[in-house]
Amino acid sequence: MKVTPTAIPEVLVLDPQVYGDQRGFFFESFNARRFEEITGQRVNFVQDNHSKSARGVLRGLHYQISQPQGKLVRVTAGTVFDVVLDLRAASPFFGRWVGVELSAENRRQIWVPPGFAHGFVVTSDSAECQYKSTDYWAPEYERSILWSDPALAIDWPLTGEPIVSAKDSRGTLLADAEVFS
Repeated sequence: MKVTPTAIPEVLVLDPQVYGDQRGFFFESFNARRFEEITGQRVNFVQDNHSKSARGVLRGLHYQISQPQGKLVRVTAGTVFDVVLDLRAASPFFGRWVGVELSAENRRQIWVPPGFAHGFVVTSDSAECQYKSTDYWAPEYERSILWSDPALAIDWPLTGEPIVSAKDSRGTLLADAEVFS
């Protein structure tokens, strides 16, 4: 597995080693020992999530202010533009974001550490995302940064207005959001 730091060094892109032949392919999507060796992170994933969304659906930018979750995200069908936003007030990268294309074809994964918000927009006809979380979903602590916050200037690859949930359309501007100290 190849690990590439992004412009925010704690956010990592992981490219698995894929073994393929005329029958198809095989790759190891997660191995705790190998993950720790290549990232320096010892994680305990407690929950797996799976979503399916249509083209233009934008989910996020989500985080939990208490019980923050680290997430290992991958796409198993289709393509998304995945965004990670640093919400650690003491970080030199606070308020900065990185975006990465994740697809079933490139098989990339992205490590979203605790202290970051996460979201994505579907750029194919549909997409299925799967991610492992280091803490349980706690709706009472869930927060959402407004995906279109002008201060963030996220360059979402949109060809029109995205399809967002009512909750995400009411997201908070970064300037007014609860962040991590």
